Amino acid sequence: MEYLAIIVFAVSTCVTPGPNNALIMASGLNYGVRRSLQHFLGICIGFPLMIVAVGLGIAGLFEQFPVLHIILKVVGTAYLCYLAWRIATAPVSKFSETLGKPFSFLQAAAFQWVNPKAWVLAIGATVTFTVISDSYVYQVLTIALIFMFFGSPCTMLWLCFGASLKTILQKPSSVRLFNYSMAVLLIGSLLPVFIELYQQFTA
Repeated sequence: MEYLAIIVFAVSTCVTPGPNNALIMASGLNYGVRRSLQHFLGICIGFPLMIVAVGLGIAGLFEQFPVLHIILKVVGTAYLCYLAWRIATAPVSKFSETLGKPFSFLQAAAFQWVNPKAWVLAIGATVTFTVISDSYVYQVLTIALIFMFFGSPCTMLWLCFGASLKTILQKPSSVRLFNYSMAVLLIGSLLPVFIELYQQFTA
């Protein structure tokens, strides 16, 4: 296996903006690093588990039943739009503390299954960096572990960056503006999915 190529792929895709990073950065600002750790761990463990599941057969369902993939995309984008609305409308106290709860471990792990970017990465990684052989399962597990160990620091960067903004954004109005920005970023990350769905439904 091309380990260096997989590492570069994992780092470059995990460090770039996307639904996970937008949500974890918003959580860092609104709840701090400590309260967001379950969210962080849910991403770091949930996504590699998703890679294993996809690599070991779930992706084959989409080949047999393409409509399932479309349904998942519709549900996923709708849920992400709902999350964007929740971020934008999160009530903030006069002490610039967001009222509410961050994602739990299970919520963050389950979120991977409705995250369009996660599906693209999971399928792309397993298709690109594996070959059908007796070591196929080993290859899939290796890819999952590489994403866990090299992708996690990238996610932590976004979490810490969000938390560091707390000292800058002291006013509730500033926190609200940041939350609006994160909501727009989250919606913006879905633009390719919206275009793809539009093309599928108008074809």
